[in-house]
Amino acid sequence: MTKRIVAAVIIALLVSGSLTYFLSRRIAKTNGPHNVPKQQYVAATRNLEAGEALTPQSLQIVDWNGSGVLAGGFTKVADLSGRVVLFPLAKGEIILERQLASVGSGAGLTAKIPVGMRAIAVRSDDVIGVAGFLLPGTHVDVLMTYHSDAAPEPRTVTVLQNVVVLSAGQLIHPDPEGKPVSVSVVTLLLKPEDTEKIALATSLGGMYFVLRNGGDQDQVTAAPIGLGQLTGNSTPVATAHSAVSALHSSKSRPSHYDVDTFLGDKQSTKSFN
Repeated sequence: MTKRIVAAVIIALLVSGSLTYFLSRRIAKTNGPHNVPKQQYVAATRNLEAGEALTPQSLQIVDWNGSGVLAGGFTKVADLSGRVVLFPLAKGEIILERQLASVGSGAGLTAKIPVGMRAIAVRSDDVIGVAGFLLPGTHVDVLMTYHSDAAPEPRTVTVLQNVVVLSAGQLIHPDPEGKPVSVSVVTLLLKPEDTEKIALATSLGGMYFVLRNGGDQDQVTAAPIGLGQLTGNSTPVATAHSAVSALHSSKSRPSHYDVDTFLGDKQSTKSFN
């Protein structure tokens, strides 16, 4: 009788243990991680420079380990072929929409010009170009020295402030080591109305670039400086805006007209304002 009871208990334990093991495996399988397919996005196959156009050879599909959908990412290489990158990208870096120029904006320098802005080339040299440190991405103030019939005394005025240099010569990104570059032309990023000021300034006098900190956004109000200020005779000088306007007026129309009239061997001259 005792043996039967012991055998029954053993059999019950075996059945209970088997059932418990079977149920625990089913529960673990049901609550375990789901096999979610990995997200894949287009990335760079090599280091890419700013202004470079993307080609199928420079693109690849890579797995993304993040969760959810990557905003601005691309899943097809064909969607990126021909697009232009705005910033340097590292090999293997997933490419996002915000890193690319607008469709149809072109390659090279034009891709770096934001909508509503303009680029204008200005002649430079080693002195005007701050000894070669006018590099792409630097910020400058533009000064002009001029004189006119209304202001025969030479004066220097700040024409524009906090202007971004887009390119130095044919370089559209700075030297990685920050080495100075001697160039004869720099390209400035300006608002449309400021390009007119630069065009006028280059035709009327000597221009100079003053290097400034890229994080300095302050606009300084300063009157033009003449010889009187250098010698201590501080006579009032027109503001920068009125100085450029006066230059434009004196350049565009003369102060008076002289008309010579010949009648036989006689000559007469009349002046008109």
